[in-house]
Amino acid sequence: MESKISTLISKDLKNKKISVKREFDAPLSMVWKAWTERQLLDQWWAPKPWMAKTKTMIFKNGGSWLYAMTGPDGTSMWNIIEFSDVQREKGFQAVSAFCDENGKKNTDFPVMYWKNVFSAMGSETLVEVEISFTNEADMEKIIAMGFEAGFTAALGNLDELLAK
Repeated sequence: MESKISTLISKDLKNKKISVKREFDAPLSMVWKAWTERQLLDQWWAPKPWMAKTKTMIFKNGGSWLYAMTGPDGTSMWNIIEFSDVQREKGFQAVSAFCDENGKKNTDFPVMYWKNVFSAMGSETLVEVEISFTNEADMEKIIAMGFEAGFTAALGNLDELLAK
């Protein structure tokens, strides 16, 4: 890693994957909680000035997180994330889809398949995220929607939260 604040993002269009690596200057237990507890997720998940607002969250195999990213003008974009393969402080997989406020999926938007791996590195933590897509067009649509800048900003929010 170049530095603790670098977010390394690589895009592999042929294999329909986005990979993200981010090192945090915080212990694994703190970083894990920030990714898996609704009260903490709401504080960092959305790029500013947007905010994440959780409606429901059950973080376990078969559980889900239903939340809205809400803009300063009140615009809300709803998302549901369904969790699987949860291994405490090691990682989890999830399927993410845009939806309505009741969790009904919006098929006009791509589905993202997340694999998140957490590794302790002394007093620091490495988070590696691999996001897969069904096809290249879906990946291109998410990139065009500003995924890279938005996710990088959100991870910067997490740095700020962990420093408190």
